[in-house]
Amino acid sequence: MAHEPVLPTPEAADLLDLVRDIADKELASRAARDEERGAFPRDAFDLLGDAGLLGLPYPAAYGGGEQPYEVYLQVVEELAARWLAVGLGLSVHTLSCFPLARYGTEEQRAGLLPRMIGGGRLGAYCLSETQSGSDAAAMTTRARREDGDGGYTVEGAKAWITHGGVADFYTVFARTGEPGSGARGISCFHVPADTPGVQADPPERKMGMASSPTAVVRFDGARTEQRIGDEGQGFAIALAALDSGRLGIAACAVGVAQAALDLAVAHSRARRQFDRPIGDFQGVSFMLADMATGVEAARQLYLAAARRRDAGLPFGTRAAMAKLFATDTAMRVTTDAVQVLGGSGYTRDVPAERLMREAKVLQIVEGTNQVQRMVIGRDLARSADASARPRR
Repeated sequence: MAHEPVLPTPEAADLLDLVRDIADKELASRAARDEERGAFPRDAFDLLGDAGLLGLPYPAAYGGGEQPYEVYLQVVEELAARWLAVGLGLSVHTLSCFPLARYGTEEQRAGLLPRMIGGGRLGAYCLSETQSGSDAAAMTTRARREDGDGGYTVEGAKAWITHGGVADFYTVFARTGEPGSGARGISCFHVPADTPGVQADPPERKMGMASSPTAVVRFDGARTEQRIGDEGQGFAIALAALDSGRLGIAACAVGVAQAALDLAVAHSRARRQFDRPIGDFQGVSFMLADMATGVEAARQLYLAAARRRDAGLPFGTRAAMAKLFATDTAMRVTTDAVQVLGGSGYTRDVPAERLMREAKVLQIVEGTNQVQRMVIGRDLARSADASARPRR
């Protein structure tokens, strides 16, 4: 069930045609096989880099594509619809570049950003720790300022890191203030993966997305001279990055849900029972109708939030809404797709069960959906009128 993309310029239309061509020819045919093997598709990210797709929302002056977020997110959706490990990987890479692109000095941006977004390098975002997931301000990883050279030594471990062990650089949040300083004592750093003292544990054994390594990354006396932003500004940087990152996850969720819907619709037309396609039966057709409505509503929600971002308007609460609704929709739509396919949907011979397993993680990453409800609820509570629209 093809959907019409929402594209502001002919250039954006050509870009999305290129992405679809790459995704169909280079990603879709190998996704199931590589997921089964747990093979990380580094060559796929190299291909995206060669095509100029690893820095789409960033300035052309630094090698980026200078595309609006409305366009970039539709690229993420198309990639995720073919292979979530790649679509989510692009979203995480974009997230890991955001702090330096937005808060770095001009010297940092000129010296580092072209290599980060120009292709050939892949980033990871290191915020969570084993005991500080949703409560990120409780992190214990520390960065100690070294006398004389302005550098820092990072000590600690970050958990649940997408691209842990395969990334070329890490955007790391660490405590520079005294214990008990909370969010005010956190700073942000750029740490190349080949820095002495940086090491990743073996990847976690996950229920889905086996091709996307998730690992603990340890910093044992790792030295860096690249602090991003002011000392103590890190928590604000992390939250700003996550507002944009949540839109990437929403786009991934819509891609996964669209793939599941397409699979279910095709099966409903081909599968016959009682001399009729099963899609002719109301029990199936109503289910498909609800699935299609949810997918389109989720898409429009993330696009609306992206347009606010592109216009320079507050969008954080809208991003939380998009992430919440899109990922819950993806979980429901993929579950229903397995049901429409019946017994075959429960086997690994068709991708329905893989899509269902992949959808689950999207309700957890970039802030659990319970956290998204907290964000939305707090914004409503701050409004002078409880019935007013969210301000963000």
